[in-house]
Amino acid sequence: MSFTYNIGIKLAGFGLQCIAPFNEKIKKGAEGRRETFSILEKNISKKDKTLWFHCASLGEYEQGLPVFKVLREHYKNHKIVLSFFSPSGYEIRKNSPFADVVVYLPLDSKHNAKRFINLVHPELTVFVKYDIWPNLLNELRKKQLRAILISAAFRPNQSYFKFYGKHLRNALFAFEHIFTQNEASKELLESINYNNVTVSGDTRFDRVSSQLEINNTLDFIEDFKQDKLCVVAGSTWPEGETLLINYINNHASKDIKFIIAPHNIKPNQIKNLQDKLEVESVLFSEKEQHNLKTAKVFIVNTIGILTKIYSYADIAYVGGGLGTTGLHNTLEPAVFGVPIIIGNIYDKFPEAQALIDNNGMFSISNQTEFDTILTELIEDDTKRQFTGNNNASFIKKHKGAVDKIVKYLGF
Repeated sequence: MSFTYNIGIKLAGFGLQCIAPFNEKIKKGAEGRRETFSILEKNISKKDKTLWFHCASLGEYEQGLPVFKVLREHYKNHKIVLSFFSPSGYEIRKNSPFADVVVYLPLDSKHNAKRFINLVHPELTVFVKYDIWPNLLNELRKKQLRAILISAAFRPNQSYFKFYGKHLRNALFAFEHIFTQNEASKELLESINYNNVTVSGDTRFDRVSSQLEINNTLDFIEDFKQDKLCVVAGSTWPEGETLLINYINNHASKDIKFIIAPHNIKPNQIKNLQDKLEVESVLFSEKEQHNLKTAKVFIVNTIGILTKIYSYADIAYVGGGLGTTGLHNTLEPAVFGVPIIIGNIYDKFPEAQALIDNNGMFSISNQTEFDTILTELIEDDTKRQFTGNNNASFIKKHKGAVDKIVKYLGF
């Protein structure tokens, strides 16, 4: 398996180089990875004490952030290296205030792994959720460097638990401790004789809870919403936007306001969305030139403010669960105590099932189901408040993962 894996890494690297000229995202990743070692050589010396945080993408960064903040405060004299595999994480957080150096993770060849670990020489490594890279982890183990995995979530169909997954399975043993989101993940690890495991819960509960402690005021959203009921649709994709557009054009009363924050904010995508609406709409980028009070739909064609916008929601729709892109963060609106609607594809997101079981979230698969549940939540104040309160209570109940992790680390 080790031989096959290493050949696969080489082939993957070659394939990405071939595809890069035709795919902007892959191109950014390929170009960024070429600079990784020079960035490390320029910014890290052999005398530096370091920590290494690795996140696959932006979601894992947000998940790990509560722990990163504590470690940043505790290890004030250490340099922190933050790595991403995906451009969607690196490009948005390359100026993270919680890291001294931010780089793309090199492809996991034996040569790259040895060079990367020699340059970074981390006193402590923290991986978030998944993105297990055997050669990098085995290099850490060879050098007897500490590593932990936090907010891990495992499923029985993953390679770690199959007869052919020995190479990946062995990589897990490079972690001195694994903190899982749930008991099922712990049991899967114990089934392969990995026993240094604690069910800590998901650090995202701590992350979203901290949002309640800051000022979420956005004056332009207050001007838009006024005192009317507001539906916030966050991280939407075309399949979900179609349901929203049909509802807004055909069913929504004039007293309801809608905020749509698409995941893809390319101008042609935004224009296509706005052109299909038969009601007055305004873009974030053009808000100064329009009367926000008269607009029915506010389209957020920027990034970085969605979490604050959720604080103005009476009802939320979270995108990604109707297609193949993956459900986006449902905990962000849940913390504000609002009911949530999602699509029907969420099997890889245990928190979604938990919120549904807790009677705070609703799954739909077509226009009729969407129209029905959204209308019920709009018209039934009691149901809307009850389900929203269920979400807020659920988030509060499941805080505490960060405390368990930092307690293990000894501070």
